[in-house]
Amino acid sequence: MTKIIDLVTDLVTPLAEKRGDELVDVEYVKEKNQYYLRIYVDRGESGIDIEEIAALSEIVSEELDKLNPDPFTEPYMLELSSPGLERPIKNERDWRKALNKYIHVACYQKIDGQKSFDGTLLSRDNEKITLKIKIKTRTKELEIPIGAIANARFAIEF
Repeated sequence: MTKIIDLVTDLVTPLAEKRGDELVDVEYVKEKNQYYLRIYVDRGESGIDIEEIAALSEIVSEELDKLNPDPFTEPYMLELSSPGLERPIKNERDWRKALNKYIHVACYQKIDGQKSFDGTLLSRDNEKITLKIKIKTRTKELEIPIGAIANARFAIEF
């Protein structure tokens, strides 16, 4: 499945960028008896609307149909969509966009007695991130080692 994800990523990235869009993520999964190829795209700060997604979906579908040999051994459903407001933070570009933004971080093991944190990303380097988190009525800066992060995503602050 990784081979298909890499192939689709390489195919869709230039198609999306040509339209001013950004490829956020590609998933190829089997749910029950059906395979799904899910492609998440976005467009800058303004986001992407349904008409833009539909137009890109047609282009991507046509290009996938041209692949020879066909890498898909089973029928699949193609789904293109926006990643939403709470999109995952997966690569260097996402981390740069997340700087000074409110995010959610889940860790593999407890840090200060917790496995997940919501806060403002103050900094990130190759070894750690620094979050400004709120604990009741006060704020605190928390350093989380990169290797301890299971996943991260943008979050909505309430």
